[in-house]
Amino acid sequence: MLKEGDAAPDFTAKDDRGREVALKEFRGKKVILYFYPKDNTSGCTKEACDFRDHFARIKRRDAIVLGVSPDTEKSHEKFRTKFELPFPLVADPDKTIVSAYGVWKEKSMYGRKYMGVERTTFIIDERGKIEKIFSKVKVPGHVDQVLEELSSK
Repeated sequence: MLKEGDAAPDFTAKDDRGREVALKEFRGKKVILYFYPKDNTSGCTKEACDFRDHFARIKRRDAIVLGVSPDTEKSHEKFRTKFELPFPLVADPDKTIVSAYGVWKEKSMYGRKYMGVERTTFIIDERGKIEKIFSKVKVPGHVDQVLEELSSK
């Protein structure tokens, strides 16, 4: 289980535009790495749009946003375009990244158990260390919490 102060697991994967994205490319900037279950679902859409709507404030804090889910590049591309998201969405269909970050978990809905992404956000500092972990994220007000954390450092 990852904890604050640990080195963030590096990864290289394709984004919604088919480009290779490596976490280490962003050294020197803070990274808001948010994991979400699925493109075009109500909670995930609300979360992505909240990050979009506060993107200028995030950039002013010299931070970048990366969204990650097990969806495909094509699904991410449609989702990003539909909601005009100004940040990359990283495809993780083989669940390598979600597993490395410990967010691929057994979940339960209406008594049925299944594996899925637990909505989680990591703030990674300029040196690649995990500065803050927001587990079991509730979407309303979450981006405000992230911005407050960025302001406090």
